[in-house]
Amino acid sequence: MASIVGSPVRWHSHLPRHAAPGARTGGGATAGHVPALDGVRALAVGAVLAFHGGLPGATGGFLGVDAFFVLSGYLITSLLLAEWTRHEGRIDLIAFWGRRVRRLLPALVLMITTVAVLARTMLPPEEVRLLRGDGVAALLYVANWRMIFRGSDYFALTAAPSPLEHTWSLGIEEQFYLVWPVVVYAVLYGARPGRAPWPVGADRRVRQRLSWLVAVCAAGAVTSTIALALVYSPDDPGRAYYGTDTRGGAILIGAGLAGLVALRTAGRPGLPGRPPAPDAARPVAGGRRLALGAAATGAAGVLGWASTHLSGTDEALYRGAMAGIALAVAAVIAHVVLIPTGVPARLLSLPPLPALGRISYGIYLWHWPVFLAANADRTGLEGLPLFATRCLLTLALAVVSYTLVERPVRLRVRVRRPLAALGLTGAAIAGGAAALVLSTAVHPLQPGPGDVPVGRAVDRFLARAEQGAVVAPDDRRRPRVEKATSRPPPPRLHTRIPGQPVVVDVFGDSVAWTLVTYLPDHPELDVRDHTLMGCGITRTAPFRYGDRLYRGLAPACRDWPHLWRAAIAADDPDVAFILVGRWETMDRVLDGRWTHIGQPDFDAHLRAELDLAIDVAGARGAHVLLATEPYNRRWEKLDGSLYPEDQPERVTLWNALLRSVAADHPGVQVVDLGRRVSPEGRFTWDAGGYQVRSDGLHLTPSGVQGWIAPWLLPQLIDAVPERRHSHARSQH
Repeated sequence: MASIVGSPVRWHSHLPRHAAPGARTGGGATAGHVPALDGVRALAVGAVLAFHGGLPGATGGFLGVDAFFVLSGYLITSLLLAEWTRHEGRIDLIAFWGRRVRRLLPALVLMITTVAVLARTMLPPEEVRLLRGDGVAALLYVANWRMIFRGSDYFALTAAPSPLEHTWSLGIEEQFYLVWPVVVYAVLYGARPGRAPWPVGADRRVRQRLSWLVAVCAAGAVTSTIALALVYSPDDPGRAYYGTDTRGGAILIGAGLAGLVALRTAGRPGLPGRPPAPDAARPVAGGRRLALGAAATGAAGVLGWASTHLSGTDEALYRGAMAGIALAVAAVIAHVVLIPTGVPARLLSLPPLPALGRISYGIYLWHWPVFLAANADRTGLEGLPLFATRCLLTLALAVVSYTLVERPVRLRVRVRRPLAALGLTGAAIAGGAAALVLSTAVHPLQPGPGDVPVGRAVDRFLARAEQGAVVAPDDRRRPRVEKATSRPPPPRLHTRIPGQPVVVDVFGDSVAWTLVTYLPDHPELDVRDHTLMGCGITRTAPFRYGDRLYRGLAPACRDWPHLWRAAIAADDPDVAFILVGRWETMDRVLDGRWTHIGQPDFDAHLRAELDLAIDVAGARGAHVLLATEPYNRRWEKLDGSLYPEDQPERVTLWNALLRSVAADHPGVQVVDLGRRVSPEGRFTWDAGGYQVRSDGLHLTPSGVQGWIAPWLLPQLIDAVPERRHSHARSQH
């Protein structure tokens, strides 16, 4: 949605923006593996990278998660059945869980630690606050539930994607690893397989228990698929996409495949990830071989089409298509395992696929933080060059992780060729340092003293809109513009009484909130905050913000004229300062069609809303000041390009329209805040030697206090001329 990115959830996100691979599940030094299965891993993680890199034709690349889920279910169940066979009906659960911890946790801890260290230099303070909870959830393997319940206030909904958001599927897999061995042991309990190779049809009890295991997998997969369809909501697909109960079907399909393979070999499975021993397996030949080949070929075609045509917003995915994708992956795995000399197995074993598959866990762990850190703003790259740079950095970090952390810990061996390993580590560190230099040179985020997270003080307007507390779900109920046919005579403008502070009412959205919140006190000013988080002056819906679609408006956004009138009536201000524009530059529905600033109908709508804002703010004689909008860069699309509301052309059009409307209202002044914050006529993080932007949109305390306030506060005072006569303000 991600946006979602995106993902169906912003997340990011963005929707679905994050699909995590299962870790390679070799059980130890003695366990063999099929190279073609590593090839499956390589293709799956490649699809995820292509999706997160925004490559054309990779809209369904997030479905690589289903391939990893199916593969994890198959390999983990094969491990358990192999141990059950070797130990004559016993499974050492403690040892199994210990191997999982050694395999998965060290590399995860390394990645989370690195992200946590760099976060304070690369993220705004309010997002660092959210990241702390993300890190704890990732370490406890409950990140998927964290993404569901991460927060519903304005800032959480509009925050940039978390660098740890991709760990959600690792959480689902680890939860499966925790529960599934107990289920397998309970289903198989009482059957005692022998050590010798079994003839076909031997030990009816063993075959019966394996049949029960397959039935449990089938029932669980069907139940999970039904839950996915029932829980799914087009307005909030995150619960369905991230839930363990709704996404467990693919893992159970893989587990069921392992049971079927074991049944076919008379209950004697091979080693984890390795096909059954030749002396125990019946050869797949004749019609069955042709049928399995046809099924695998068709499944490969389905997977290729889905990866290039489906998207995270397709409702069919949640109505059974995800289960179909999982079955297609299972068909390919079955062909590779049962016919290891077939064409699919040979193709999937071609270099470098097996090598990439062996480090796919590290590739997945590192790719999302790297993709976020090495963005277009920091590197100056877009499209394929940006994607290639991100992939090279990811690959280097994954190789280091596999060589120095994953393999030594899992196999309990010393690192061979330490000099080569140190050289590789040095190269990775140099690459990371270069990336860090790029990032800090372009975006040196150092929280200043007194930084206040935006998210602590905002209302939940967007959250209520997402939860259905909306007004006018489409623009057919859009309120008529409140504009009189003939304007009444303008009220007498306020004058300043010597010795009394100028009362300033500030109206606008969260950008205006950061301005008014961080302004220092001034003895000649009384500045009052009447901003509305997530609200501009346009009242049309649906609209798109980043990678998310909002179908309606929060009530406060719909009622801003009434709220502004109440504030003006209560304060009777000398100055009404209006800073809007962020929400006016988005794509929105007007009169039943999508439109945006620069199109005549929407420009006319914006003019009418600005006219209304000026009339309301100046109704009691306040001097109305309209602030221009700075250029923004809140977040990027997957390929490094900008979302519509951040495109400089739209901000330029809005500021031109603002000046034009102001010219139609005598006495209304334009305050060029946009040029003060963006003095180079484009987006910059710094101005006047201060960091003025915290996240590409909102203002920083140091920037407001050191750069904006010395320029703005005198203008607020000078906007109100001194009174020459002593008549009371009530006469105005």
